[in-house]
Amino acid sequence: MKSLFLMLLTFHLHAIEIIDKSIDFDNIRVSLTKEYIQTRYNIKVNSITISPRIIVVHWTAINDFKESFNRFVNPKLPQDRAQIQKASALNVSTHFMIDRDGSIYRLMDETSMARHVIGLNYSSIGIENVGGKDNIDNLTPAQLEANIALISYLQKKYPQINYLIGHHEYTQCIDNPLWLEKDKHYRTHKFDPGISFMQKLRQYFPQLQACTKAKP
Repeated sequence: MKSLFLMLLTFHLHAIEIIDKSIDFDNIRVSLTKEYIQTRYNIKVNSITISPRIIVVHWTAINDFKESFNRFVNPKLPQDRAQIQKASALNVSTHFMIDRDGSIYRLMDETSMARHVIGLNYSSIGIENVGGKDNIDNLTPAQLEANIALISYLQKKYPQINYLIGHHEYTQCIDNPLWLEKDKHYRTHKFDPGISFMQKLRQYFPQLQACTKAKP
């Protein structure tokens, strides 16, 4: 069983193909990101560079790649995101997006901070999967395979990464030292990417932890 796991992991490490498709990351977005870090985390920074420690897996809640991509592309939040608008005008973003057929797209630099998860943006890489409309787990086998390949690649590139969580699990990280959000009332309820998807994914990465109170 262990040798089969290693064979699969080796295959995925060599099989990965990443397509660069950048969102707008202009001076406005950089400025808003710095403002977010200072306002939400009480940290003043000169750059938005991060050292990734956590991978957070999401779904877009939209079943179309183009429509999903367009939600991230602009630096400022669209008007229909009132629930998180009060926290910042910075638009949500993600480092990677995986289409229904398993194609992997890199939307921004892996070591720049993205706004994709409350409390953990400053130490995490976000992976969005196209799908999950109406909070239904409809992610495809091709997306699971692509997530395995991408996480394997990221783990090898950034060996300091030791956490893997689904977006729906983010509040379990509140007592972790990597948690930075200062407002205890700023929380949103998430379903993505679903318990089943994360269970399947974790079979390949037993060495990556869920959030605990242990030191990061």
